Amino acid sequence: MFYGLATKKVRSRSLSLRHVLEDIESLNRKAMQGSYELTAISYHAYPYVADKYVLMTSGSSVGDGYGPILVSSHPMAPEELKGKRIAIPGKMTTGFLALQLLQPDFQCVEIAFDRILDAVREHAVDAGLVIHEGQLSFAKGGFHQVVDLGRWFKKSFDLPLPLGANALLRSLPGGVQRECTRLMRESIQYSLDNHEEALNYALQFARELSLDVGLAEKFIGMYVNHYTVDCGELVPRAAQKLLDMGHEAGLIPHRVELEFIRS
Repeated sequence: MFYGLATKKVRSRSLSLRHVLEDIESLNRKAMQGSYELTAISYHAYPYVADKYVLMTSGSSVGDGYGPILVSSHPMAPEELKGKRIAIPGKMTTGFLALQLLQPDFQCVEIAFDRILDAVREHAVDAGLVIHEGQLSFAKGGFHQVVDLGRWFKKSFDLPLPLGANALLRSLPGGVQRECTRLMRESIQYSLDNHEEALNYALQFARELSLDVGLAEKFIGMYVNHYTVDCGELVPRAAQKLLDMGHEAGLIPHRVELEFIRS
C-alpha cells in the first residue's frame, strides 16, 4: 500500500511523510494515545479511538470470503474451541473480535503475531489465530485449519470481513486530511499498476514467504485490491455490522458510527 509513498513515486507539494513500521496491535495501542497523524489500525480498534481519529476511504484490508485463520496442531472442529487456550495477536485486532463472536468461551493468550505458530507447535496453546502470511503456508508446517473467520463471516452474513483500515487525526485541518487521502489512494493505485516492482519492494518485509514469490503475491493480492483503493459502500456497511455485533454481544463498550474522509 505504501510503496508509492515510501519510494517517492507519489508525492505531495504540501506534506512530507515519515514512515514508522510497527505491528498492528502496537499501532492500535498507540492510536489510543493519538501518537501518529496517519496510522493503520484494526477496524476493531476504531470504537476506542473514534474520538481522536476518522477513517480513510483508501487503505482498507478486507477478506472477502477469507480472513484470519485459527489453526491447531491436530484436527479440531470449531465446536471444540470452547474452553481452549487460544493464542491471539492482540485484543484490539479484528480477528480477535470475530473469534469472540464465533466462540465467546475460550482462554485467550496474547502472543506476538509472528510467534503464534511456534506456540501452537510447542503445545503452549491449543490453537492459534493467524493474521499474517501463515494463512497460506500453515499446512506445510503440519498445522490444521480449525476455522477461517472470513469464510465464516461471509457465509453467515453475506458480507466481506473488514480487518484493517487507515485513519487520520481529527485535529488535522480538512485540507491536510483530504491530501493524505489522495496520497494514500494514489500510492495504492500506483502499486496495483506497477505490480512487479511493488511486489519486490514488499518482499523485503515478508516473514515466511520471502523465498516463495508465488505465495507472497497471492497473499498481497488477497488484501490489497479494489476494496483497498476505495472501500465504497459495502466495506463500511460490513464494518458497521461487525462492530454493532460486538457491542450487542458486550464485547465493545459503546456503539460508534463509522466515519470516513474522502479526498
